[in-house]
Amino acid sequence: MSNQATTIKPAEASAVVGSGRGTLVDVRTPAEFGEVHATGAQLVPLDVLDRLAVEAARGANTGPVYLLCASGIRATKAAEKLCNVGLDEVVVVEGGTNAWVAAGLPVIRGRKTISIERQVRIGAGSFVLIGTALGRFVHPGFYLLAVFVGAGLVFAGVTDICGLAIVLAQAPWNRSGKKL
Repeated sequence: MSNQATTIKPAEASAVVGSGRGTLVDVRTPAEFGEVHATGAQLVPLDVLDRLAVEAARGANTGPVYLLCASGIRATKAAEKLCNVGLDEVVVVEGGTNAWVAAGLPVIRGRKTISIERQVRIGAGSFVLIGTALGRFVHPGFYLLAVFVGAGLVFAGVTDICGLAIVLAQAPWNRSGKKL
């Protein structure tokens, strides 16, 4: 049993999964998955990812589980989570779906959506603007909203845990695959 996930290039993962010796699991939100995903990938969003969900996605396939997200960050978190529950043969696809697409590997495309990362930037920027405007024109206490968002962004940068991204991943448009 391995205690740590390994990594693989997208072209290598495509060849292995294409030969039926592994399962490709995408851990992004349903909306992101609906926009574009690797052909043959099974959707198991990070927020519902557990051993049972991965085993259900695997079906009868007993080969390695190849994890994809947008860029590799969430897939690495998913790999840590799966390794901690004793799942064998967990492999992170380097660069995620972005690298998969850039390598010209087969994908299924849907309608364009706004990524979680962009939604976070839009939300954080909006909160800062609103807090600053309300602080200026209503009450100086509203400046604390901008301070709170700034502190949250620093925390996210240091820990790689973004509270706003976690909240946005639960939003109906990200859960159902409905496009913004």
